Amino acid sequence: MLKKRIIPTLLLSNGRMVKGKQFENFRDTGDPVSAARIYNAQNADELFFLDIDANRKGSAFEILEKTVNAVSAECFMPLSVGGGVDSIEKMRRLLLAGADKISITTAAHTTPDLIGEAANLFGRQCVVVGLDVKVENGNYSLYSHCGTQKSTKSLRDFVLEMTERGAGEFVMNSIDNDGMMNGYDLQLAKEVRRYTDRPLIIAGGAGTFMHLVDAFKEAQVDAVACASLFHFGDNNPIRARSYLLNQGIPMKLTK
Repeated sequence: MLKKRIIPTLLLSNGRMVKGKQFENFRDTGDPVSAARIYNAQNADELFFLDIDANRKGSAFEILEKTVNAVSAECFMPLSVGGGVDSIEKMRRLLLAGADKISITTAAHTTPDLIGEAANLFGRQCVVVGLDVKVENGNYSLYSHCGTQKSTKSLRDFVLEMTERGAGEFVMNSIDNDGMMNGYDLQLAKEVRRYTDRPLIIAGGAGTFMHLVDAFKEAQVDAVACASLFHFGDNNPIRARSYLLNQGIPMKLTK
């Protein structure tokens, strides 16, 4: 049986960690390299960096690249990196800097051929496609550009297309639930699962360890991404893993 994963998420703005609610009102939460060092010691299964400025302000790609370099020099868990990655060259540079996977959201909408090209060059295990989703009139709507531009494609059609093009994994982020700490949108995960057999990461809304249990048991996701749950308070991946194991969730054992 494949083991489930816990993935702390670090949102970056100008080289600093930030956190907001519903993709707005971001506040500084610290130094990403220091945070990554702590998560590494706490045996996180993976770490997800997302530069939120890239599609809002066109921030310098070099800042993200430098951060990945610094983190990979000290940490030994897999790193997923995203935010404004819109070319093979940027993907190559981030992988050389130490990233293991590249997450692509906006470019998957604007330049969908990039997904297939990246999968062919680097292997589909490196290619993560982001799904930023809002509920509107009872239906799921896809967004790009950090939640500011609505897609004309349906969730179904987009997931089917990205799967066919070579996406190795999907990260589903509920814009409505982001930062609210009231639980994940489990129905979103169930909906996406209807259209793809690729691994699914759920993000947006975790506030308790029971929310993680619900995601694994009810929505059958492969990994949970957590930001506020770990940033605010004394929760950490060690405690989360212990709780999940006690709930019968298959997790990777650590020393």
